[in-house]
Amino acid sequence: MSRKYIDCRETPSQANCTITIAADSDDELMEAAVQHVVTVHEGQDSPELRQELRRHVHEGAPPA
Repeated sequence: MSRKYIDCRETPSQANCTITIAADSDDELMEAAVQHVVTVHEGQDSPELRQELRRHVHEGAPPA
């Protein structure tokens, strides 16, 4: 099982968010990322949001 991450810096926003979320499983990463988008970026949890987030998943550890 390899580490996966989503880096909020790859998607510019008004919040200028610099959060990186990492997890060992796809499900755990997706749930944390969705919670972040809904809470911080005031997005709506939807199939479209989850599909968009999946496009931003990277394998390995986030860059330092």
